Amino acid sequence: MRKSLTKQHSELAAPISLMDFEEFECAPEGGSLKSGLFDVILRSFDETEEEEEAEEEVVEVEDVYFHEEPAPPPDLDWVEELSDEDEGEGHGDGAGDFAPVANNSKQRSFAEIARMFKLKRNLDQIDSFYRQKEHDVQKTREKLNICCHNIKCCLEQKDQLEWEIEQQKANDNSVAVFRLRTQHELLCQNLQNEEKLEGQIHTKLRQQEMELNMIEVQLGNISKVHQEMEEDEQLFEVLKAQKAVTRLEQERKVSQNRQRRIKLFMDEQAAKLRKEEIECQRKTEEFRANRKIAAKYLRQSNKRLHQQVAEKEQQNREFIERRIQAVESLKSNIAANQESLRGQQKRAKKKVLKKEQDERQLKASLEAQGFNGFKHVYLKRQLEEAKRKQQEFEESQKSKRLEIVAKMLQEEQLVKKRSKAPPPNLSSHDKFSSLRQGKEVLLSQLEPKPPSAPPSTILHKRDYSTIYESSSTSSDGENFEMEMEEIVHKRTDYTTPADFLVEPEFSGLWEQECKKPVLSSAKSEVKEAESSMDSGMLNATGRRILKQPPFSSKPEVVLFKDFDVGKRYKKKIVLTNISYTISVCKFIRISAELMEFISVKFQPPGSLSTGMSCEMLVIFHPLINEDLVGECYFESTFGPFSVPVRCTIKKFNGSENITYSRRQSSYSLGLEEVHPKQQSLPTESEINPHLSSDVGTRVNLTLVDYCDIILGNVRGGEIGPFQSVKLEILFKPTIPGETIMDFYIRFSDTNTKPIPIHVSGVAVSNPVWVIHPSIDLKICTFDCLYQYTIVLQSRENRAFKLTFDLCPEMRKHLEIIPKRGFIQALSTFKAQLKFIPRQSLSKDAQNYFDSNTGVLEVPMTVQVAGQVRPAQYTIHAIVTSSDLQFDHTEVDFGHCSICHFVRTTVCLTNMSILPQDFGFVAVPEYIEVQPYDGFGTLLPQETLEIDLIFSPKKPIKYDFQLRCKSGIDRDFVLPCRGVGFHPPLVLSHSLIQFRPTAVGDKSTATIYLTNYQDKEAATRLIKVVSAVEAPRLFCFNLPKDSDISITPAVGRLLPGERCLVQVMFRPVLLEKMIIEEALRLQHSTKLTSEKEQDVSRLTEQEMKRDTAAEPNRGRRTPGYAKRRETSFPSSKLADRVGLNPGCELYGKARDSLLRSFTRYYREYIVCCFVSDGDPPEANVQPTWSPVNTLHLKLECPAIQPPLLVISGNGNNVLDFRQVYIGSRVVERFTIQNISEEPVELTSSLLDLHGPFSLINAMRGLNPGEKHTLVLAFTPTLDKKYCEILHVRTPKMVLEIILRGEGALPFVSSSHSGDLPDVVYALEKDIVSQHFKLTNRSAEAVDYRVMLASHSLNSPQHGADRVTLLLDGHRDTQIHPAVGTQNYRGLSVFSVLPLEGSLAPGKKQDIAITFQPDHSSLYYTDRLTIELLNKCKVCEIDLKGAVPSRNMYLCGVDPLTVPIDSLLPVFTPLHPQLTEAEEKPCIPLLVTLVASCKAGVIRPAVRELRVGCISSPHSNKKSGEFHWDDLAAVQQQGFQVEPAKGVVEAGSSCSVTITWMPQSIYKPLEVVQVCVPLTVKSDETTSYKVTLMAFVSSAAD
Repeated sequence: MRKSLTKQHSELAAPISLMDFEEFECAPEGGSLKSGLFDVILRSFDETEEEEEAEEEVVEVEDVYFHEEPAPPPDLDWVEELSDEDEGEGHGDGAGDFAPVANNSKQRSFAEIARMFKLKRNLDQIDSFYRQKEHDVQKTREKLNICCHNIKCCLEQKDQLEWEIEQQKANDNSVAVFRLRTQHELLCQNLQNEEKLEGQIHTKLRQQEMELNMIEVQLGNISKVHQEMEEDEQLFEVLKAQKAVTRLEQERKVSQNRQRRIKLFMDEQAAKLRKEEIECQRKTEEFRANRKIAAKYLRQSNKRLHQQVAEKEQQNREFIERRIQAVESLKSNIAANQESLRGQQKRAKKKVLKKEQDERQLKASLEAQGFNGFKHVYLKRQLEEAKRKQQEFEESQKSKRLEIVAKMLQEEQLVKKRSKAPPPNLSSHDKFSSLRQGKEVLLSQLEPKPPSAPPSTILHKRDYSTIYESSSTSSDGENFEMEMEEIVHKRTDYTTPADFLVEPEFSGLWEQECKKPVLSSAKSEVKEAESSMDSGMLNATGRRILKQPPFSSKPEVVLFKDFDVGKRYKKKIVLTNISYTISVCKFIRISAELMEFISVKFQPPGSLSTGMSCEMLVIFHPLINEDLVGECYFESTFGPFSVPVRCTIKKFNGSENITYSRRQSSYSLGLEEVHPKQQSLPTESEINPHLSSDVGTRVNLTLVDYCDIILGNVRGGEIGPFQSVKLEILFKPTIPGETIMDFYIRFSDTNTKPIPIHVSGVAVSNPVWVIHPSIDLKICTFDCLYQYTIVLQSRENRAFKLTFDLCPEMRKHLEIIPKRGFIQALSTFKAQLKFIPRQSLSKDAQNYFDSNTGVLEVPMTVQVAGQVRPAQYTIHAIVTSSDLQFDHTEVDFGHCSICHFVRTTVCLTNMSILPQDFGFVAVPEYIEVQPYDGFGTLLPQETLEIDLIFSPKKPIKYDFQLRCKSGIDRDFVLPCRGVGFHPPLVLSHSLIQFRPTAVGDKSTATIYLTNYQDKEAATRLIKVVSAVEAPRLFCFNLPKDSDISITPAVGRLLPGERCLVQVMFRPVLLEKMIIEEALRLQHSTKLTSEKEQDVSRLTEQEMKRDTAAEPNRGRRTPGYAKRRETSFPSSKLADRVGLNPGCELYGKARDSLLRSFTRYYREYIVCCFVSDGDPPEANVQPTWSPVNTLHLKLECPAIQPPLLVISGNGNNVLDFRQVYIGSRVVERFTIQNISEEPVELTSSLLDLHGPFSLINAMRGLNPGEKHTLVLAFTPTLDKKYCEILHVRTPKMVLEIILRGEGALPFVSSSHSGDLPDVVYALEKDIVSQHFKLTNRSAEAVDYRVMLASHSLNSPQHGADRVTLLLDGHRDTQIHPAVGTQNYRGLSVFSVLPLEGSLAPGKKQDIAITFQPDHSSLYYTDRLTIELLNKCKVCEIDLKGAVPSRNMYLCGVDPLTVPIDSLLPVFTPLHPQLTEAEEKPCIPLLVTLVASCKAGVIRPAVRELRVGCISSPHSNKKSGEFHWDDLAAVQQQGFQVEPAKGVVEAGSSCSVTITWMPQSIYKPLEVVQVCVPLTVKSDETTSYKVTLMAFVSSAAD
């Protein structure tokens, strides 16, 4: 009987779920419940059996009860406490609260009471199940009544239709009969369906009534159990009331004792306060007496200070007077110097004028004598320039000589110093010989050699100047040759060894001239020159080549050009048969000149047809640097033939003949001769001209007589490898006829022969010409008129008709008056040129005008009747704009307060290449233009920044224009606008001047910020700026890296409200300065240590040298050399390593800077931003209007602090760190007076009830003295303490921050984020997770790990399940602390270790193992770690899920409560069903809620996860899933991604479901659609997912 009772209790312990009820309802046929719940609930309580059997059965019942619900209800927890107290008080003697009331006079155990409550709960579940069945029977009966009523109605309608059919048949209405018959058939079909449904409902009703009757029978059987349970409840209530009375009495006694202790404590505190008041009064009296004494001495000190200040003022006045006298004397000296400078400038100007007058006179005298005066003056100037350069060169050489001599003297002195301590292993003879050798080497290095490149240019100019000078006195050819010989002789004399300082022996890289890159045009000219040269060589050797050879070679000439000795060159030659028959080619030999250098590789090809070719390889290996010429000889069927071979060294190549076309006299023509360089080494060249004229006979003349052909500026220089040089040769004929001139170009390379150049030109006379063929209009501006007079000259004795041609492109811009005219014989003709450049000049005259540079060059002609060549002239001008351009088209000052001003910078640019004056005129009074009040001069293309300062006087709109007028009376307008307004917030002070504040101290200033409201102003400005009354937000923006702090920095002001703002100035040392000082100190320390090491090392070496008998074998390294190697400081990056504010070096650097600190002064401008009002929403940023910004100016002077912290590496924070409660720690804090005056120290009072206390008293400090403060810390609570002690001096308040912490043992856990939310596993799998415990306290700590499933003390045991079973909490998210566990009452979670001890700073791994033995989705447990003082370290909710298959789906809405059912799995009577019914679809629900805000609908998104469990018990390593019938879902606005996928073992895949309402969606409509989901792995599982969606405005 007892065993059956245990079984019944175990069956009752399983919770009943709503899903189980649905399974019972949906069963096709009613099954017997005899083997179910109510067959096992019947039991009898037989009290006659043995006590041991009862205890064993009770234990079994408890195991069954607690394997599902280990957490007891709250009542059981109280009962457990009662039982524990009873056991403690009665010690098992039956003296507890439960003993006297028991019927059997025995004490009831806790297990019996727990069984009573669990039995009550199970009986309540049975009653609810009975009510549910009764409700189902009533619903089925109602359905049956409705079905019977429908059948009755159908029968009545059937009879009515049959009667109507008979009537219509009688009336012979076939149409109505057909219609009525159709209705009759439909009605009969409905009647059959209703009758069928009635039978089904009858069957279902009978089954439900049978089940209800069975339940009633079973309830009758357990009525005895109900009665016993009610009696037990009454007994328990009595026991509970008795215990409550006992506890109330105990609490009353405890409260009386507590009140008594509190009263005693209050009395003690009152006595202490009276003592402290007496002590405080005594100290106050002493303080007043000391203050009177101090006031007396203070008055004396003030008197002395006033005297000192007066003396200093007198000294300052005397000093200022001396400065004024010095300034006046300086002004007089400046005026005298200016007068002397003016006199010197006048004398220099007179000297220049006199020189120009002398030149004009000389020129006139020479022209009167028939000589060319211009040329003579030019030559004279060239000669003076050469002399001046020669003098400068000589002076520079003299200075260099002096420098060299000075260096030699220094070296000799250095040698003498070193000779005082010669090495012991050298003799005196060797020493002086080495000195002499060193001196000779130095002289040889400093002694220059004759110049090679640079002096040639100087000599070149000087030689030609000598030529011009000599040619002016003699016209004979012999004199010319003698002059040339003298020049050569002078040149040789100049390069004698006497001038040894012209150039050093070894030239440096800085003396080499920069080689200009060869342009592409020069390269093309070089190639043309090469081709012409090659063709000339081929023509030169044409006599050797056979006429019409049988074979042609490609190339025709084998040319090895610009070869280098020692290198190897290869060329491939193709021989082609050009004869008309088959021929044979055979190589015979090579020329004797080339046999040592050229080898030929040729294989005879045999017979070659016409057009066939063969190849030959020629290898050239030069051994000498000479030109080589030869041939390769071949033999063919038609005779021998040869291929020429040319090998040329690197040489110069240039054109040799220059011929000018026929030019009319008085014209000039310039040609540029290009000399390409084909040599790899640079060479120097110079030109030697020889002139001749061919007017009947060829006579050599001097340069002065015939100078129509002259050379340009470049007459010599250096030519780099493969470079070209342009030599300008000008032909300016003055006399009709032919002029011939020969040039010789000589090179410094001896292998290169001089190149002769022949220049010839023919000049013809022109009867009418323009006197000034080049008309230069200088710089012109657009749209301005410029005039010029064109003068034509005629040398004929007859008149000519003139026609001025004007190109069509320039007709809009140029005009010549008159266009036609006649020039008389031997007279001049004048025409007026008018030039007005328009803005369209760049488009009209693109060929003549360069828009980028503004240069205009227009060639013009004058047609002369009877003259073949028209008179030509050219108009030159530079056209520029006269615009002044602003970089802003419009200036918007924005909104400006009437209390402030707005500064805007605009750039004014002069677009012209001429300087222009400008000025801003008619400027309004509220605008200021700077600099120079808006007036000035702009240089060409200059840009000037102009500041426009807008300071409105009234709160109105301003719209105006600024006019800038240029020097040519052009106006440039700049539109401006702005708005003046009254600011919504007003600062009480816009300027704060702080007192001189010591570094480390602080100064505080208080200002007020007021929300000013002016209704009249707001009415005026309602269209300009939002000045309505509204709350305002403000924010102060502090400068970066400043010593300023503002409190509050942000806030909100209501209309008319005023806010107090504190501005604090706290000067500190910059981090960068401290680091630099630390590096400097470190470097100086290193240098000091190195010097000490060097001194000690030298001392040791001297001692060794004195004691050693033999001389040293090696040379000793000088001390300065070693120091040079080791004295360099390490890099800053290496020094910064380890340099932090806590290190010793950092503290020393800070102390050094504070001791040497000097006064500084800084200014800051702080902006205060003001909002337009409150933000529209809580999480939305307000709008900050820049127009409301306020500005606060701060003047901050800083001085040296009088007190310096010595202890703690200069840190003013005294940290006691962790101190256990009740302990006392004493620390010392040392300060020093670093000022030059004595200071008196006072301190603030610490909290009397706080943990900090100052033990010793304050005293005065003289300069340089130190004082140590002794402070104690005694914590009473487990918390952090912080207090500030102020040490005051007349100039500074030093803050000492006191910190400490009352500590208890502290243990932390690392579980956060390490454990997953839900652990998925299969049956009999083992999954482990780990986390760590760390002891962060100073002592060892004991801990204990507890699981809620192992203890019945949890207050949540059973209560959460009862809540979940109620109908009103079906949709709650409450989860039980302890859920499903393993069978036999074993916990599914296990923890190791359960307890232990942690040493200070040590860590302990806690392992949590999840080992399920059956499938369930609701494995839960709670892990708690506690210390010995009942302090919880952490609390972790453990969750696990074991699906029946290795694939799982999570993220859907819960359809049931998160606990397993109490009912067993229902097994139907007929197990053989169809395949669809064997594997039914599992229903799932996914709810999507779209949010609608402001008319915008946001789509709803849900995420599901499909996972695959990795288990050794599963053969399948992966799974797959797919959604079916997605087309119907998409029509409703649902999107599922991805539609299918593969999930690997141990991973999961995310599935996103998105719903967007369609256009046909109605408000408050719920969209519902079903979609099947199939998951395949070991088994195939089908889910019927119901997607339910709606739109809600409350959704996020």
